[in-house]
Amino acid sequence: MFKKSIVGKAAKKVAALTMAAVLSVGMFGGCGDESTSSSGTSNGGSDSSNASASSGDYQTDPSNFDRDTITLTVFSERANYQGEQYGWTAQVLLDKFNVKLNIIPNSGGAFSTRMEAGDLGDIIVFGAEGDYMKARDAGLLFNWEEDGILDEFGSYMKENCKAALEKNRGMNEDGKIYGLGYEVATSSKDIASFFYTWDLRWDLYEQLGHPEVKNMDDYLNMLIEMKKICPTDESGKPTYAFSLWPDWDGDMVMYVKSTATAYYGYDEFGIGLYDPNTGKFYGALDDGSPYLEMLQFYNKLYQNDLLDPDSMTATYDTMIEKVKKGGVFCSIFNYAGCLAYNTENHTSQNKIMRSMKPSESSPIVYGLNPLGGNNYWAIGAKSEYPDVCMQIINYIFTPEGRLTFEYGPKGSTWDYNDEGYLYFTELGKKTSNDNSTQMEAPYSGTYKEGECQINMVSWSIDAVNLDSKVGETYNHVNWKTEQTDAVCDADKDWREFTGCTSVNEYMKKGNYTVSPGSAFVGSQKSDELKTTWNQVTKCITEYTWKAIYAKDDKEFASLVKAMKAKAKGYGYQECWDWTNAEAQRRKAAEDAAKANQE
Repeated sequence: MFKKSIVGKAAKKVAALTMAAVLSVGMFGGCGDESTSSSGTSNGGSDSSNASASSGDYQTDPSNFDRDTITLTVFSERANYQGEQYGWTAQVLLDKFNVKLNIIPNSGGAFSTRMEAGDLGDIIVFGAEGDYMKARDAGLLFNWEEDGILDEFGSYMKENCKAALEKNRGMNEDGKIYGLGYEVATSSKDIASFFYTWDLRWDLYEQLGHPEVKNMDDYLNMLIEMKKICPTDESGKPTYAFSLWPDWDGDMVMYVKSTATAYYGYDEFGIGLYDPNTGKFYGALDDGSPYLEMLQFYNKLYQNDLLDPDSMTATYDTMIEKVKKGGVFCSIFNYAGCLAYNTENHTSQNKIMRSMKPSESSPIVYGLNPLGGNNYWAIGAKSEYPDVCMQIINYIFTPEGRLTFEYGPKGSTWDYNDEGYLYFTELGKKTSNDNSTQMEAPYSGTYKEGECQINMVSWSIDAVNLDSKVGETYNHVNWKTEQTDAVCDADKDWREFTGCTSVNEYMKKGNYTVSPGSAFVGSQKSDELKTTWNQVTKCITEYTWKAIYAKDDKEFASLVKAMKAKAKGYGYQECWDWTNAEAQRRKAAEDAAKANQE
């Protein structure tokens, strides 16, 4: 669901896969959690700056049914689909708003083409902040306050997303509101669920006698011993500690920089990593940098036959299939670990992935942000139906809308019980476990066929649900009705060994680093810097992969030296200086956000 900004590009993508994986295997054990809210109360525990409780009875404008059904064009930079929205989502929108959606993704230069034509569409979803600004400056976005549209048709957002709307106003020199960010939170004091969870095959770790793991050297030694007791997977193929994939590589190799994030708590930032505690920037190629440290770790894995040799050419899909077949021992991410592996088939065999982080690590966790993130909902200036567009976006920002587009139609796949707790219906249990499940009347097709193809969210999945009488979040792993006992003996051993019953409880028991939400907005690069940046980052990613596959320490050192030299020649220092200046701006914004909490 999520995509990129200068802060934590892969983190947004990871979060999307996390929730997709939760939906596909959520009914099986090993990854259930209690709420991560630090301020949740019976009335939602929200910041007065952003949210207030509201009735859950969301009525749509009756006049929508005094006209013929209309088709709205949705241009979504985050979409992976082109064409008409089908299935249960289409039925929900038809029933509530008498509309159909035609979705256009940003492929084949669609954004540039539509900008030149002067019409981006009716509803617009920006996955890149720079594109939002270009469209705004070109006059292609509708002013949400024109003709009282926000007041009349966006009342839920106006009442409950005040801080996020004012953030958008502050971004625009004319003081108007042209959009609303995604992943909005009700409180800046809450944190998201951990997804850098250091999952590993706990059943194998138990067999090894729970060896102490303080740092990455201990982790490597533990993995060497783990392969000795489990050399092949369920298909008889060799097992590996890690299986990587290059699909998500950006300015650096994703898995390498993400391991530094999982260990040190430093966030991906430009051409390196950023320490949220101090504001210090660590360039990827600086001597002794966290990036180079983790690069060497993966080379050590390769030299010890612990890294999937197909990693450089793998895709996410081929990687996850190996995880599901027991071919991979661990993952720093939950979506490529427990959420993929912990099926009923595995737990019934006493096989399970559970969290086990090095004791000296301090994994990052992201603070929720009432200002929202840097992807945006907007309405096209040339739309003939800005009122209907506003109604749809407003509904998506209601708790019912957020839950519907995450889990399916209310009453069909989920609902509230008599005590006010959210729960999955029998159908919802099936769809959350298997998205190929056939929907029941009045809906048609499978759950997957009907999933919303806009690929964008409103509230953060870990935000407090303002309709909840008991302060639950939208994240189903936190729901009271989803908590389970140990699903197998190995799971019971994990609980006894850690003294915890959930992943978030375990992760918060040790060290962790909070990356706070703030109003920080990354600066735009000049055309000249973009050219330099592309050359430098291409060099970093290409040579990182070469160094991962170095046959020995000597070749590794040679490749790293060559990477540094070539990147320097392309303009690494210029990129470093720009990112370092951005880091100072980010730290100032975060300090201001913290001051506002006090």
